[in-house]
Amino acid sequence: MIELFNVSKTFGGTVKAVDNISLTINDGEIFGFLGPNGAGKTTTIKMIAGILNADSGDIKINGFDIRDNAIEAKRQFGFVPDDPNVFLRLKGFEYINFMADIYEVPEQDRKSRIEDLSERFNMVEALGDQLQSYSHGMRQKIVLIGALIHNPDVWILDEPMTGLDPKSSFILKEMMREHVDKGKTLFFSTHVLEVAEKICDRVAIISKGKILFCGKIGEMKEQFKSDESLEKMFLELTEN
Repeated sequence: MIELFNVSKTFGGTVKAVDNISLTINDGEIFGFLGPNGAGKTTTIKMIAGILNADSGDIKINGFDIRDNAIEAKRQFGFVPDDPNVFLRLKGFEYINFMADIYEVPEQDRKSRIEDLSERFNMVEALGDQLQSYSHGMRQKIVLIGALIHNPDVWILDEPMTGLDPKSSFILKEMMREHVDKGKTLFFSTHVLEVAEKICDRVAIISKGKILFCGKIGEMKEQFKSDESLEKMFLELTEN
């Protein structure tokens, strides 16, 4: 579970990137976080992951406060940033083992997990190559493998399908559903509204740092009293 209580973040003393938002992402659901560019999505995700500190409010991951109990909170989740360009001089297997070392994954577990994840994402042949030789999509896949190597209960994914080929996107969506079907937590941002409409159990829409809607797509349609697509409702909400 991820819980945000009255969280705010201001940059430069004047720009309120996130404005007093509260959210609860329950176990066993795919929760989509939607919003236009500059809406506050990535800032919110970085605060959840402990990369940025909130100016006010509280954030808890499985009951652990991300500020007061940061180490335990960070053990709970796997995080995929919006930019996969990390540690480019490392080889694929070196990066994955580096991530496994950070999370203290036992040797007997990591080998089978590396084999499983690299096979699912079709990365077996590329593990001996440096990340700087990878395409954007391959870097995205290696970062996903690194984030999931410790089998975290909570997945926090920022635009995880950007750059992925259709097959890899399909596999990731299958894995996301498998994850929540085990009663675990998944929070991800996306700008692809069609994906959100198809796979999300609930969504939140953020614009100018404020949450405009949080709930099921069906509840949004009831609110709008229409059968419009998520795209049309999203545009109407964020433009108004």
